[in-house]
Amino acid sequence: NSFKIIYLDEADALTKDAQHALRRTMEKYAKTTRFVLSCNYSSKLISPIQSRCAIFRFPHLPVEDLTDFLKRIAKEENLEIDGNAYGAILHISEGDMRKSINILQTASVLNKTITEEAVYEATSKADPKTVGRMLNSAVTGRFKEARKELLALLIERGLAGEDIIKETHKQIFALETEDDLKLKLLEAIGDYDFRITEGGNARIQLEAMLAKFGVIGKGK
Repeated sequence: NSFKIIYLDEADALTKDAQHALRRTMEKYAKTTRFVLSCNYSSKLISPIQSRCAIFRFPHLPVEDLTDFLKRIAKEENLEIDGNAYGAILHISEGDMRKSINILQTASVLNKTITEEAVYEATSKADPKTVGRMLNSAVTGRFKEARKELLALLIERGLAGEDIIKETHKQIFALETEDDLKLKLLEAIGDYDFRITEGGNARIQLEAMLAKFGVIGKGK
């Protein structure tokens, strides 16, 4: 017997009520239909659906494969791309091929020559170098310098507080310091991330975070 195949993308975006309705549909047509559900977070799918599925997990693609594919697109589309731009795209996409292609497309529309800076501008993401300088200044007690970098990100670049928090979290692991200090910084950043998520003023909370980093740095 032949089966019909129903493919549902972004299944984890369905509401709980919609998922329960889907479960009943899956049960009703189980003998004639096979359902393929793709999602980013399997934990967001209700247990009754997960128990009825064979789960396949796909790791991120290797950096080399992503880069080669992007270079092939750039060649076929006659795009002029700076070498560092590929690194910026991969940093933002975190191994997601679809996201990498979308970033490349967006950057190509806004800029004739795609550079590292153009990628971060097109995606409204925090530049790791700038955030790294901000973090290092804060930890070493140079609050005014750290605050200057923060205001440049918030006002000149118009970035959201959540994006700055996320990139700061990544840059903590790149700090050349002992693990005990990194643990204290990670604990602190979790608190400020929660405050912003709960509706706290992003500028006030981020400035307080930099001040806290300075206190932690002095006590190392």
